Amino acid sequence: MNNISISINKMHLIKEKLKNEKVFSISLFLAIFTCFFIRPQISYINFKVLVLLFNLMIIISAFENLKVMDRIALEILSKCKNSRTVSLVFIIVTFFASMLVTNDVALLTFVPLCIFTFKMAKVDSMKTIIIQTLAANIGSSLTPMGNPQNLFLYTQYNLNVMQFFSVTIPFVILGMLWLLLLNKRVLRKEIKLTLEIVHIEDRKRTIIYFVLFLLIVFSVFGLIDYKYTFLATVLCIVFMDKHLVKEVDYFLLATFICFFIFIGNISNIEFIQEYLKHFLQRPNIPYFSSILLSQIVSNVPCSILVSGFTDNWREVILGVNIGGMGTLIASLASLISYKIYMNEHKEKNKIYLNKFSLYNFVSLFVFSFVSYLYIN
Repeated sequence: MNNISISINKMHLIKEKLKNEKVFSISLFLAIFTCFFIRPQISYINFKVLVLLFNLMIIISAFENLKVMDRIALEILSKCKNSRTVSLVFIIVTFFASMLVTNDVALLTFVPLCIFTFKMAKVDSMKTIIIQTLAANIGSSLTPMGNPQNLFLYTQYNLNVMQFFSVTIPFVILGMLWLLLLNKRVLRKEIKLTLEIVHIEDRKRTIIYFVLFLLIVFSVFGLIDYKYTFLATVLCIVFMDKHLVKEVDYFLLATFICFFIFIGNISNIEFIQEYLKHFLQRPNIPYFSSILLSQIVSNVPCSILVSGFTDNWREVILGVNIGGMGTLIASLASLISYKIYMNEHKEKNKIYLNKFSLYNFVSLFVFSFVSYLYIN
């Protein structure tokens, strides 16, 4: 009976986890379903993307544990005098941090700190959290390692640095101006903050991980073979921080694998292949398809799907990054700030969603229109 009870509990935990990981569940279903029509191949899986994601998640977890990002943020905040300035600092820090440590990690790091700071100042942080979320999604668009969809597209299309930045730099510059404008909506209240300074105690470990981070960045840009940085990452965690293995988002990696299989399968079903190739060859269709599809399945799986049937990489990169605005699930990083804010303010769920939708759909319309003019 005990064994049966344990098995039932495990099944219940798995069921609950799958409910929380909706995108993974969808990708798993699609992968399994398409396997009934065609035999999957190992060649579908882009192991370079998976390895680079694993490396980045390990190094980011290490930085979080070492309090590196907290130290930088607190140093900046000690100079602030009013709530709008504090908001601006958090937006800018999140914006630039997301370029290097990904949008979800930037939000995981700075949203709780933002809520804590505004609580001390007795000011509601809702608007700042929403703009912060936009900042993370826009800022992360600049670099290949800023978010999973960029990392995938950068390797999928075998782009060079100049090609990639020719698309992302204008978008991010416009984004910075837009964020500064939105921050004007935040209440301006004089405050005095007394923040305890965070000390980085293990400087040697911090230096080692910083060097490893640079090597990983070089591997993203193809300057170092990603296999060597993977080996270096594994050696670091084996000899220094084995617990970091538990902090990797394996559901994200599994989601990529499932979508690789799904896309690989449908790419080899002849009538689907011909239809999607024909459809996505039409002018501007990859751009608008990327934006609209991201609203439903989020921009990471959207990038994998659309890129399999078109060579218009400029439109796809712009489309999936713009597509991160809009609905709450358009970018999975947006769910992070939502969940963190709701843990503190459950009673404001409806207000948050309404305000989030307003800011995001207005932003989606503005960027979709301006970027459409840019690519044409």
